[in-house]
Amino acid sequence: MTDTKDTNQANTANPSPQGDASQRRPRGGARRPRGGEGERRRGGKRVERERSEFDQRTLLIRRVARVMAGGRRFSFSAAIVAGDRKGRVGVGIGKGGDTALAIEKALRDAKKNMITLKLTDTMSIRHDVLAKVSSGIVSIRPSPQRGIVAGSSVKLVLELAGVKDVTAKILSPSKNKLNIARATIAALKTLKK
Repeated sequence: MTDTKDTNQANTANPSPQGDASQRRPRGGARRPRGGEGERRRGGKRVERERSEFDQRTLLIRRVARVMAGGRRFSFSAAIVAGDRKGRVGVGIGKGGDTALAIEKALRDAKKNMITLKLTDTMSIRHDVLAKVSSGIVSIRPSPQRGIVAGSSVKLVLELAGVKDVTAKILSPSKNKLNIARATIAALKTLKK
C-alpha cells in the first residue's frame, strides 16, 4: 500500500509534460460550433440586395493566359449583354482575375455603352437594317406577329432590348458571338424615327 502512495505523491510532485487528460486542449485547436449549433447571427433576417433595372445575360466567358517568366498567368474575359426590355440595350466586355470580377466589369462596360432604340408601338422595328462590325454581319427585318426569329447572340440582344416581331439573319461566315452581338447593336443604332 505504501508503494502506491509513493507513486501518487511522485506524480503530483513531478507532473508529466502533457499533464492529465482532462487538462489537455483538444488537438487542432478549439472546436467551433457549426451551422445549426451554438450562437446564431444577430438580426436573423436576410438582407436583400436592390434589384438592378437591367437584366443581364452572359455571352461568353473565356480563360485567357499570358506567359510570364515563372509560367502562365491566367485571367478571365467575359462578354455580357444588358438591357431593360423597354428599348435600352448594351454589350460590354471585362477582364479580371476571377469570373465574378470579369462579369462585374463587363456589366459596367455594357451600361456605359448602352443605346436607346426607336421602336414602334408594337415594340418592333420600322424598317430593314443591316450592319457589319469586324467579321460579324447581321440583317434584321420586321415581321409582324412572328415573335423573335433569330439565332445565337442576335436573339439575346433583341430579347434584352425588348424588340418583338422581327426576323434576323447572321450573314457572316464567322460565328464569333461578340462580333455578332456588336453588329446587332450597330444595326439597331441605324434605325430611323
